[in-house]
Amino acid sequence: MPATYGFLSTYPPTQCGLATFNAALATHLVAEPNSGSGSGSGSGVVRLLAGDDTSGGIALDRSAPRVVHTWHTDRPGGWVAAATALNRFDVAIIQHEYGIYPGDAGAEILPVLRALRIPAIVVLHTVLTQPDQLQRTVLEEIAGTADAVVTMTDTARTRLVGRYDVDARKVTVIPHGAASHHAVTPGSTGDERPHLLTWGLLGPGKGIEWAIRALAFLDDIEPRPIYTVAGRTHPKVLEQQGDQYRDSLRALAEERGVADCVRWSDVYLKPDDLSRLICSADAVVLPYDSTEQVTSGVLIEAVAAGIPVVATEFPHAVELLADGPGLLVPHQDPEAMAMAIRRVLAEPGLPGRLTGLAGGPTLRWPAVAARYQALAARLLADRRPRAAGPIAASSLKTGPVSAGTISA
Repeated sequence: MPATYGFLSTYPPTQCGLATFNAALATHLVAEPNSGSGSGSGSGVVRLLAGDDTSGGIALDRSAPRVVHTWHTDRPGGWVAAATALNRFDVAIIQHEYGIYPGDAGAEILPVLRALRIPAIVVLHTVLTQPDQLQRTVLEEIAGTADAVVTMTDTARTRLVGRYDVDARKVTVIPHGAASHHAVTPGSTGDERPHLLTWGLLGPGKGIEWAIRALAFLDDIEPRPIYTVAGRTHPKVLEQQGDQYRDSLRALAEERGVADCVRWSDVYLKPDDLSRLICSADAVVLPYDSTEQVTSGVLIEAVAAGIPVVATEFPHAVELLADGPGLLVPHQDPEAMAMAIRRVLAEPGLPGRLTGLAGGPTLRWPAVAARYQALAARLLADRRPRAAGPIAASSLKTGPVSAGTISA
C-alpha cells in the first residue's frame, strides 16, 4: 500500500514561495504512477497560517491533498495539534524557513519534531552563512532531530555540512522542481519589441532597481526592449511598508527615461498564465541583491522553460548557470547587466547555446517527487517504531519573528 504523507508548510491560498513549492510537491508526490489522477485522499497538509491570511492564490490540481489542520501561528501552543495531525500519516515532510514558525528564530518547529512518531523529512529553503547564535542552534537541533534533511542545491549542502554541526549522512540534495512549459502557447507583449522578464513576489532585495538602471543603458537598441515586472508585493512587505518599493521603482523608471519600457503586472499568476508569460520572454532577468540565496524557484522555472537567464551572482545562479543556460553579472552593476542582456539579444545563436542544461528532465516535478518518495521509502524501511520523545515546551522562547529575506 502506498505511503501517506503529512505536509507541514504554508499553503495556498497563502501567496509565498514555500506555499507554491509545497503545493506542487504534494500534488506530484501523492499522484499514483501512470494513473493520470491523484491518490491524495490518504495524505494531507497541516497548513501554517499567520493571522487572517485571506489572500487569493494559485489554483490547486485536483490531486493535491487536502488541508487536514490549520496551525494558527499567532496563537500559543499550536504545535501540539499540528504534531498530532502529522502523526496520522506514514511520513512527515516539513518545509523550513525561520520566519514561518512561532518563537525566536522559529523555535516552535522543534517540539513538533520531537513529538513525531513517524519519519520526518525537513526541507531547508535557507541556509545562512552567518546565522546568529539562536538561528544556528535551532537549525542544528532541527538537523539532529529530523530523520533526513533536504537541501535543494549542492551549495546549500556544502554550506550546511561545513558551517553547522550536522550529520552529513542525513543530508540529501534534491533539486527544486519545475513545471513543464512545452505544451504552452507563448503569450505576447503586444508588439515585436524584445521581451525581458522578472517575476515573483515584489519587495526590497529583489534588485529590480538595478534592472531598470540597466534598461537605461540599452537606449540604442531598436526596437527598445520591453521589461515586464510581474508579481504582487510580498504580503509582509505590504503590511509593513505598503507599496513604497513599487512606487520607488516607478519613480526610478521615470527618472531614467524608461517608464514606457517597463510594464507592471501586479497579480499573482496562475500556473498556465505564468507559463505563457515565461515562454514569451527573450530573457529572464534576476537582479537579486542577496548573496545568500541558495534556492530560487524562479531560476529553476526559467531554465526548465529554456529561456536564457541573466542573473546576479547569488549562490544558486552561480551553481546552475556557470556552465549552462545563462550569464552571470556582479551584484548592483547595471552596466554589466546591460552588456549581458545586449549579448543575449544581439549575438546570433546565443540563446540556443544558453538553454541547454544537462539532466533537464530531472528538474521536472514528477522526477523530483520520485526522489522524495525514494527517500521516504528508505526511512520507512530503516526506522524502528519509537515513542514520542519528551517535550520541554517551557524552554522555548516565544516572541515576534522578524520577516526574513524574501525568497523567489
